[in-house]
Amino acid sequence: MSGFSALGLNQTLLTTLKDANYTEPTPIQAQSIPLILEGEDVMAGAQTGTGKTAAFALPILHKLMEASAANKLGAGSTKKVKALVLAPTRELAQQIHKNFEKYCVGSDLTVGLAYGGASLSVQITALNQGVDVLVATPGRLIDHIFKKTVKLDALEYLVFDEADRMLDMGFKDEISTILRRVPQQRQTLLFSATLDDAIFKLSKSLLNKPKLVEVSERNAVAADVEQIVYNVDADRKRELMSHMIGSENWQQVLIFTRTKQDADELAKEMCKDGIKTQSIHGDKSQGARDKVLADFKSGKIRALAATDVAARGLDIQDLKYVFNYQLPYIAEDYIHRIGRTGRAGESGLAISLLSIGEEYLLEEIEAILDTRLNQQWLPGYEPDLTKKAQPDRKNTKAAQKKRAKKRAYGEVTGNKRKPSRR
Repeated sequence: MSGFSALGLNQTLLTTLKDANYTEPTPIQAQSIPLILEGEDVMAGAQTGTGKTAAFALPILHKLMEASAANKLGAGSTKKVKALVLAPTRELAQQIHKNFEKYCVGSDLTVGLAYGGASLSVQITALNQGVDVLVATPGRLIDHIFKKTVKLDALEYLVFDEADRMLDMGFKDEISTILRRVPQQRQTLLFSATLDDAIFKLSKSLLNKPKLVEVSERNAVAADVEQIVYNVDADRKRELMSHMIGSENWQQVLIFTRTKQDADELAKEMCKDGIKTQSIHGDKSQGARDKVLADFKSGKIRALAATDVAARGLDIQDLKYVFNYQLPYIAEDYIHRIGRTGRAGESGLAISLLSIGEEYLLEEIEAILDTRLNQQWLPGYEPDLTKKAQPDRKNTKAAQKKRAKKRAYGEVTGNKRKPSRR
C-alpha cells in the first residue's frame, strides 16, 4: 500500500480523497494521522499551507465513521457533539468547517459551525438537529454553552487549531471555561504554526503525555517564500507599494497593517493610486468580510489590506504576494502573515517595508527565525538617512509596544471595554 491507503484510513475517506485529487499525504499528515488513530494526544507544529487541517480531520472522521457504523442511532435519537475544533477567528473556523464537510462526503456524519458576527438563532436551529463535529470560535461557543444549546458531555475529541493565536488574542479564560465543560477522558490535539514557551506551558494543562510532531525547523517559514526587506521612509511606504504592484502588474496582493484604522486608510489611498483595494478587519460585519474576501479571490479587487486578527485563516489559492506594510508587534505573527503565500509547495514573495524606528521589530523577527533578513533599497525610494526617529520621552519602548499591540487588536484604552472575541 502507498499514499493515504498506508495510513489505515477507511475506504469511504480514501474514495473522498481520491475524488478530491489527494494523492500523497503531506509530512504533517503522514506523521500525525497514525498517532491520532492510535489514540495519542498530539502536539504538532506545522507551517500554514502544509495540510494540517486534514492531519487532524481525517483520523477523527475515520474514528467517528467506524463508531457510527457500529452504533446506529435509533429513531428519534439526537446526535451529540463527539468532536470539537476550536479556532481563533471566524475565517479560520469557516475554512475548517468547509474542509470537514468535504471529507464527510459519503458518510452520515454532520458538521456544525458556530462563530460570532452571525445569527445566533440560525446556529441554534442547526445545532438542535444534532451534529457529530462542531467547529467554533471560543467566544461564540461559550454563548451556546450558557444558553444550553451546546452540550459537551459526550465529547471524545478536542482540537485546538492555531493555539498560538488563541493565546495572542487573550482566549486563556475562555479556554479554561470550556475545559470545565468537557470530559476528562478525551483525546486532545494541539496544532500551531509556531511553538514557543507559552504554547508548551499551555499544552501541560490540555494534553496527556502528548506526542510531539514537528515537520520542519521550529518557527520556520516555507522554503519557497522569498523574503525581501525594503528600507523606505514611513511616508513613502504606500507610494512604493502602489508603484511595485502597478509596474509589475501584480494581481491578488495581500497587505498587512497593524490596526483597523490603518487598513481602512491604506485601502482608501491606494484606490486613489489606481490600485483597487478593500480592507478587512474585525470591525466589519461578517457579511461585509465575506463579500470583500469573495471579491478578492475572484479578482474584482486587486489588493486586500488586512489586520492580523482578520487575516488568520484566510486560504487564498495561488496567492503569490504578501506585503508587510507595517511589521507586527508580535514577532510570531510575521510567520503567519507570510504563510498566506507559498502554500502547498507553491512559490511566493513576501515584502516587508522598514522605516527608521522600526528596526527593533525586525530584530525580534530575525531572532525567532534565527536568520538575518537582507535589507535593501528600491531605486527611487531610497530612505532619507538624515531623518531621526522621534522618541517619546514620557514612555518606555516596552510601554509603547504594549499599548500599540492593544490598539492593533482592537482593545480600547482608557476604559475596560474589549472587543468581541468571537
